[in-house]
Amino acid sequence: MLITSTVRAQDIKIDSLQKELAFHTKKDTAKVNLLIELSKSYSTSDINRSNEKAQEAYDLAKELNYKKGAANSLLRLSNNALKNGERDNAENYTLKAFEICKELKDPDCIYASYTSLGKIAYLNGKFDKAADFYNTVLELSIKNGDSLVQANMYNQIGTSRYRKGNFDEAIDLFKKAADISEQLGEEKLNLDILNNIGAICLNQGRYTEALTYFNKCLSIHIANDEKEDIAVSSYNISAVYYELKQYDKTLDYLDIALNIYRELDDKKQISRTLINKGAVYADLKDFENALLYMTKSINLSKEINDKTELSGGYFQLGDLYFLMDQPKNALKHYKACLEISESIEDKIYSCHAHIGLAKTYVSLKDYSNALIHAENGKKIANELELLPQQILVYKTMATIYKAKGNYKKALESHQQFKLLNDSLFNKENIEKIAQLEYEYKYKQALDSASIRELKLTKTVMSTSQDLAKTKQNYLWAVIGILVISILSGSLVFYQKYKNVKVKNQNIITEQRLLRSQMTPHFIFNSLSVLQGMILNKEEKKSITYLSKFSKLLRLVLENSRDKIVPLIQELDAIDNYMILQNMDANSPYDYSLVVDENININLFLVPPMLIQPFIENAIEHAFSTNQEHREIEVHLSFKDKKLSCAITDNGIGIDAISNKTNTKKKSLATTITSERLNLLAKDFNMPGSVFVEDRKKYNEQGTKVTLIIPYKIIKNS
Repeated sequence: MLITSTVRAQDIKIDSLQKELAFHTKKDTAKVNLLIELSKSYSTSDINRSNEKAQEAYDLAKELNYKKGAANSLLRLSNNALKNGERDNAENYTLKAFEICKELKDPDCIYASYTSLGKIAYLNGKFDKAADFYNTVLELSIKNGDSLVQANMYNQIGTSRYRKGNFDEAIDLFKKAADISEQLGEEKLNLDILNNIGAICLNQGRYTEALTYFNKCLSIHIANDEKEDIAVSSYNISAVYYELKQYDKTLDYLDIALNIYRELDDKKQISRTLINKGAVYADLKDFENALLYMTKSINLSKEINDKTELSGGYFQLGDLYFLMDQPKNALKHYKACLEISESIEDKIYSCHAHIGLAKTYVSLKDYSNALIHAENGKKIANELELLPQQILVYKTMATIYKAKGNYKKALESHQQFKLLNDSLFNKENIEKIAQLEYEYKYKQALDSASIRELKLTKTVMSTSQDLAKTKQNYLWAVIGILVISILSGSLVFYQKYKNVKVKNQNIITEQRLLRSQMTPHFIFNSLSVLQGMILNKEEKKSITYLSKFSKLLRLVLENSRDKIVPLIQELDAIDNYMILQNMDANSPYDYSLVVDENININLFLVPPMLIQPFIENAIEHAFSTNQEHREIEVHLSFKDKKLSCAITDNGIGIDAISNKTNTKKKSLATTITSERLNLLAKDFNMPGSVFVEDRKKYNEQGTKVTLIIPYKIIKNS
């Protein structure tokens, strides 16, 4: 329905221009401009007709010595050549147009020429060169005070920086573009920027944010009947669902995009969409369909000489052969991907290729080569903060180190893998995505109903003006049918809304049953310590450790079943945890637990597992290796109806820790606990927060974490 209505609207515009052109028999500049407009209208539906009209406009402009018309005609021919993958022809047309524009000293014409050259460089994988062209336009537009052009160029330069892997710089540029476009009320440009920011979120594993951006764009594009933009947003949403392994939804959105791109004859986007369909079928173990789609995509990329898509195609084909247990074919295609991506300085696909090569060499038991590529992949993944790739590379490195007998590094890599993997697929993210899907589908249903009603109302009004009084009965019959249609449509949408809501509630219920995913990582770490004791043949120590650990595990599992637990149980679990930690520590920790007298630990009920992650953080990160005296104090106080817990240590301090590590990455414990406290605060209807500070502001050493914990009090009968 949406696609059909767009085509009709476009056909109406083409018909109008053709009629105007038919009456305009005189050969003048106005006719040249009409031909250019007609070429532009045809470009989204019939590229050959578009070329015919652009060439006709160029020939007439030359005959009339109408230089601006000639330049604009050449730029139209260049744009069409790009759509056909004919980049050399596109560049030749643009350079001819540029010479005319310089002679005319026409700013708009010069902007368009530089922008076209930037687009050609970008599609050739020369991202720095593309940015240089866009920067030239930016400088000219600032000089001339052209705000809209400035916003467009910030967006284009940001896209080039994104392709180079400079995500922080790209985000800054996108924000500049967004600020200007919002001031100008340029909705379409603003949506392009949101899509670009969403793409960065997707690459960094921030799926909830990515889906928010993409769904917002799709809703507006559907309301505006913007066919090509609907395809872009659908393609982007499919990428989020692919990462979440929701393959049915992935294919649904890919099919929407593919149908539109085929109608537009956009070969580059057809190639991208086909390769992604192949990737889905590969994951579904449907290797026949996977190979079919991937081969079609690669052949199309070769036809239009698109190195970026060709690089991606070779990577996906490498993944397919890896799944098919054909490691030699996998190596061949991963290497082809790496060669192309490095030649065009595409860090994202370089990272993918290195990790693909690493896991393939592991399957061939060539651990030396596997480690080289894993290290290269890890370096890029950490630099660009590509969370899904970080997870995969640490998992691969754990396997490599284990095979090489380096159990310490194998354990460290596996711990890092678990830490990152849990941060990506935690309960809150899944619930948020489910809620987003529910809200979007409900909003889409309401918007669609509103749009239908508006269109039907316009139809009724138009019909009432044209009909004579003698046909009023017929009009009322039409209105009755339309009202019935609206009511039927509303009923269908209401039913869909109910189904989505029920589905959403089921997901949330399921996630509550999987509450153990939100428990901290000390269980895994404790098992790792126990494994080390067993490997070191410390039998007595391991038996004692196992006994203590069993007691602690029972407490944790009992507490994790409940939304709130008695404070005494929570403190008992913390005490047991510290006993375990001191058993394994080279330098035991001086641990103390202080509870103010006005707190009855038997009557206070608190959410479980809020305090322990910060004690674990202190043990793992707070102290330097050569520090001998290590203090950790937990102090609970109750003042002004607020239950506060302060965890302090005498380590190196949070500021020093931040300087040693990537300051842009928040502690997992802080992130998860902060999100939990926000939800609990709403549920308990009282404050809940976490605050981390360096004790040097108090002329002391170490870090202080302050938790404001939501609570309930058992009424003492």
